[in-house]
Amino acid sequence: MNHLKHLDWPFFDDRHRALASELEAWCATHLAHGAVDHEDVDASCKALVKALGAGGWLTHAVAGEGEAIDTRAICLLRETLARHDGLADFAFAMQGLGSGAISLMGTPAQRAAYLPRVARGEALAAFALSEPDAGSDVAAMRCTAVGDGDDYLLDGEKTWISNGGIADFYLVFARTGEAPGARGISAFIVDAGTPGFEIAERIDVISPHPLARLRFTRCRVPSSAMVGAPGEGFKVAMRTLDVFRTSVAAAALGFARRALEEGLHQAQERAMFGATLADLPLTQAKLADMACTVDSSALLVYRAAWERDQGRTITREAAMAKLMATEGAQRVIDAAVQLHGGRGVRRGEVVESLYREIRALRIYEGASEVQQLIIGRDLLKHG
Repeated sequence: MNHLKHLDWPFFDDRHRALASELEAWCATHLAHGAVDHEDVDASCKALVKALGAGGWLTHAVAGEGEAIDTRAICLLRETLARHDGLADFAFAMQGLGSGAISLMGTPAQRAAYLPRVARGEALAAFALSEPDAGSDVAAMRCTAVGDGDDYLLDGEKTWISNGGIADFYLVFARTGEAPGARGISAFIVDAGTPGFEIAERIDVISPHPLARLRFTRCRVPSSAMVGAPGEGFKVAMRTLDVFRTSVAAAALGFARRALEEGLHQAQERAMFGATLADLPLTQAKLADMACTVDSSALLVYRAAWERDQGRTITREAAMAKLMATEGAQRVIDAAVQLHGGRGVRRGEVVESLYREIRALRIYEGASEVQQLIIGRDLLKHG
């Protein structure tokens, strides 16, 4: 399959085409199947971040002074990395998500202190928004940050935090009380090892990634650690997610492309009834549905990325891309597993790994049902 064919679309510039081609070559060397140890995810994530930094890929996850984040570049990177190895995609994505608020709204001092280290792969970043009772409903947040002289004292918990336990710093959202609901939240940079901050629990999921529950007990951070103005935390979070929600869709697209590739190979190689699996009309119909889903998802992903890079608001477009790409990838991967028969559920098979990888993408950074609400409300608002 020609994995770069869609780069001919008018959504991309020559720099994007060169970037994708160079990354494809890098992945073929560094991420060949079996090259990444998925048993020790902490060590592997740290090693992948260093490798991505050394390769220069993490410079695309942060924005330099006066520069904008290139959404199309981030999406191309995530799509390509996900097609080769899900943990590599995770390692790249968290560097961008965890530092995204600093890129978008950080002070010069914050940018200088954190972004170069993130880009070099020397500091691991994390984004701490979700709580035990506040996931999609950010207004239900209970973690507090109370002013104490020139500092703030953080109290509360965060959960489902990616890179939890291995990150060097966390972008933490807490209620500062300037206004009710989502308007009274602020964002803070909290370094690992800060007194009063602990990893309360490590969380295991079906496709292993570093995840943790965080606890803050009178955790003192300076006011200079706040990103944005007091009460602007919700704005900080939404601006960050507007970039990286689209990239989640791109990762799902990468998983779906790999599943289609594996399904095609299996169909052409598997002998059945004196011919091959590919000779059966039912197989051809299934492959056709998979291909249509992949291409329709790609169009939505790169439309949203292109729109954002033109400076336009993409609330609806990003939600559409994430909804369709993640749900579509689940269907494509399920079809690939089915084409593999018993092999499809055997541990160590590519499609088995993809089946576990894709499930969380339909939940994090806004579950599919939340994306439907966003799309519906936006249609009614502008209808």
